[in-house]
Amino acid sequence: MVEQQTTNLDLVFQALADPTRRAMLRDLASGERRIGELAAPFSMSLEAASKHVRVLERAGLVRRQVRGRAHVCRIEPAPLAAAQDWIRFYEQFWTGRLDALEALLKAEPTEETTDRGGSE
Repeated sequence: MVEQQTTNLDLVFQALADPTRRAMLRDLASGERRIGELAAPFSMSLEAASKHVRVLERAGLVRRQVRGRAHVCRIEPAPLAAAQDWIRFYEQFWTGRLDALEALLKAEPTEETTDRGGSE
């Protein structure tokens, strides 16, 4: 089970590593799109766009449906939630370090308070 989750997460991050696929996913967030519509902003062929969509499909981020001759894609958000959960786990380390830095900066005397203390 854990190995399956790791594999899925690897596929999600691999899919998201490409800026074109991230842009396609963002576009799909506002609704279904045909492959040609996903390709248009990049001036790429339908075949190239289809390859990107296959990577997104393999990661479970996109579902493609054939309607006549059109291939219509829609976003599948569940794998993004798994990626967010993984990232959220590490957020505690960032937050802890930032809190420690903030405490250190607040405890450090500033130039202004040092000047005031020495001139009185």
